[in-house]
Amino acid sequence: MLIPITQEKLRQLVPAVATGAQYLYVWGKLQDVLRRVIFAVVAVAIVTFGLEFLGDGTQLVLGLVAGLYWLWAPAVLASWRNRRYRRFPYAGFWQGRVLEVYVTEELVGKEETVDDQGQLVIIENRERCLNLEIGDKSGFETTVRTKLLRQHRVIRPGDVAQMLVLSRRPDLAEIEMISEVYLPRHRLWIGNYPMLQRDIFVELSETLRRQRRSPRRSRSPRRSTL
Repeated sequence: MLIPITQEKLRQLVPAVATGAQYLYVWGKLQDVLRRVIFAVVAVAIVTFGLEFLGDGTQLVLGLVAGLYWLWAPAVLASWRNRRYRRFPYAGFWQGRVLEVYVTEELVGKEETVDDQGQLVIIENRERCLNLEIGDKSGFETTVRTKLLRQHRVIRPGDVAQMLVLSRRPDLAEIEMISEVYLPRHRLWIGNYPMLQRDIFVELSETLRRQRRSPRRSRSPRRSTL
């Protein structure tokens, strides 16, 4: 099932300003924070010693902005990412099924160290990931991957899967971007970047479910627009 949604609904589902969950996702790991801190220190040094001609007031403001880069950068990056999603001209509510569930080990990083003999040793960091293959009767299929958690054990092939899809074609024939996947039976979200305002998406899901159960429901749900 694929139901087109309006631009107004798309802007409700994908916020213009980063949410707390989006901020935390872009915040990253310790090495990401350290990288931003180093950048902030370098930027402050440039402002302090290289931009003296701007005057004390301007220099102070720029120094504060540069010094806090490590803190505000994730919010800006997440908001910019949201803007990319919101600029898609067409979007739809997609519902299908889980076709297959399997676990893989993925390389997430490498560390270089030196052993007792003075030789360089490369350590690979891997984590177990959940892979969901989802699809619908139209033949559309895709795979969503995320870090494996204990609550994922309840997921089974055949579970209903829902998500937001983005396209540049009015008939949504070519899907260019998808959101995280919602499994209403288990109330689980599968994916990485938390694109959606999830409470609004769940409300939309419930509204569509009630409409399908109504005796006056449309015979052509693909042509309706929300």
